Amino acid sequence: MLLKEIRQKPQTSSKGLALVASALGCGVPAIKPQTIGSKIVNGQNAISGSWPWQVSLQLPNGFHFCGGSLINQNWVLTAAHCSVVVSYHRVILGEHDRSSNAEPIQIKLVSKVIPHPLYSSTTKSNDIALLKLSSPVTFTPRISAVCLASSTINILPGTRCFTTGWGQTANTTSPMILQQTGIPITSPAVCRQIWGQSKITDAMICAGGSGSSSCMGDSGGPLVCERSGVWTLVGAVSWGRSTCDTRYPVVYARISQLRSWIDKTIASH
Repeated sequence: MLLKEIRQKPQTSSKGLALVASALGCGVPAIKPQTIGSKIVNGQNAISGSWPWQVSLQLPNGFHFCGGSLINQNWVLTAAHCSVVVSYHRVILGEHDRSSNAEPIQIKLVSKVIPHPLYSSTTKSNDIALLKLSSPVTFTPRISAVCLASSTINILPGTRCFTTGWGQTANTTSPMILQQTGIPITSPAVCRQIWGQSKITDAMICAGGSGSSSCMGDSGGPLVCERSGVWTLVGAVSWGRSTCDTRYPVVYARISQLRSWIDKTIASH
């Protein structure tokens, strides 16, 4: 499917706004997301620019195949099963409506693809990869980094977090507008009960099963939780029911468990 023409679009944000956005630090959107009453299967349109770390991984013809999260000016975190990324694939930042050619997006190529060395395509454990961008991103009110979950973070089951993406919706079509949905964190015990004891590893975190879900095309995208106005990346979309059945929780790569590898990898590259 040919989506939109991919081309560099002019930056329309003022220098002053860009400085304000960069001063906010990670995980603080300059444009606040709508998180009240949000229930991307059975999700809702996001407010344009409100999830500024969300990226779209695309083919040169504009076909979106995976999501990802901007974690600093040089690196994007996605799923290892998405990391068929090669030199001609593109990282699109600041996008909201994929059918529009008027948005102030930034387009980057990937200089390095580093999947987790213990990623298993069979079990999907350690399902993250780091993409080093060919040149640094310029932070704007619509483009900024998310904070990474610390290795000691403890997220209580039932906590309402958010996932975003352009993946398939209930009618199996891929939306042009970025979708969001609020979903509860599922306890490891319940997740193992649903998916099987051996399938859920310590490097996984589950969320959903409450009427909305991530789906194909959302892979690699963010699961974020908010505290005191700061959003933290706790998961990257990994796997779930092939039918995107919203009664089942989706499994995400657990960032806290993988944080040490992320830090070491960025420091050494």
